[in-house]
Amino acid sequence: MKTRKLGSHGLKVSEIGFGCMGLNFSYGHSISKEDSISLLRVAVEKGITFFDTAEVYGPYTNEEIVGEAFAPIREQVVIATKFGFNIQDGKMAGTDSRPEQIRKAVEGSLKRLGTEYIDLLYQHRVDPNVPIEDVAGTVKELISEGKVKYFGLSEAGADTIRKAHAVQPVSALQNEYSLWFRRPEDEIIPLLEELGIGLVPYSPLGKGFLTGAFDENTELAANDFRQNSPRFSPEARKANLAFVDLLKDFASTKNASGAPATPAQIALAWLLAQKPWISPIPGTTKLHRLEENIGAASVELAQEDVKAITEAADNLQVVGGRYVESIEKTTGL
Repeated sequence: MKTRKLGSHGLKVSEIGFGCMGLNFSYGHSISKEDSISLLRVAVEKGITFFDTAEVYGPYTNEEIVGEAFAPIREQVVIATKFGFNIQDGKMAGTDSRPEQIRKAVEGSLKRLGTEYIDLLYQHRVDPNVPIEDVAGTVKELISEGKVKYFGLSEAGADTIRKAHAVQPVSALQNEYSLWFRRPEDEIIPLLEELGIGLVPYSPLGKGFLTGAFDENTELAANDFRQNSPRFSPEARKANLAFVDLLKDFASTKNASGAPATPAQIALAWLLAQKPWISPIPGTTKLHRLEENIGAASVELAQEDVKAITEAADNLQVVGGRYVESIEKTTGL
């Protein structure tokens, strides 16, 4: 698999990464620690070097899985993790990016990951009570101490990105971005290009919807966090299948690794074609989905293909918000 540069200070990652959250958190189903470790190591064998976790996933247990998986091959992978939430009794209790809390979080992450350094450290969500300059300054200190290599932000707005970048260069921004959530195109992507910051799209497959695995009759587990997404209501899913149909139409004309392409592969290939500094992080618990995601890197989309997909999507209307209002307010988009 080819690599891509995120930011201007040397961070290189596989063009497709791996979002580890769903291995044991949020989606209403999980796989065992042993199976998770096995899948992550297979991902490395197949060319993925970029892995994303966070202290709040679990909380804490996702980092432990990632740390154990890569202990024998630490130098072969780029591990990204995140700070920024106050965790009380195993649950998120608001944001907390005070400098002392950042340091506490980093020490915990280093221990759980079993490593001496974090490759990419994100602020998970902007803390309205802490100036972003203080956050960036603390990460700058951690970088000078060798505990962190690169600084990232997640779901940050344009003003926050500029202010942080002026204190400590930001290498990557992690935001939701996919064919059915394109808000970053308005202001964020042009800003990243101006400042030389990479983009790491999370939920690049629309939280699984763009794979074609859902319809209005699909049952979601009670503890599946997609229950908090209005666009996953049965009525919305039925309407949003138009996006899957669009992807299926283009997939029928393309190949991936010598086989017919899938909707998921077209969705990922479309993202890769947007900018050379974009590296999406689809997650999965299944080997065949891992192989499918990796295969997206082999899909060749000409400029006219990208234009046609984009224009077709422009004519579709996404039904439902991505989160309920209380969660949406915590983002900077």
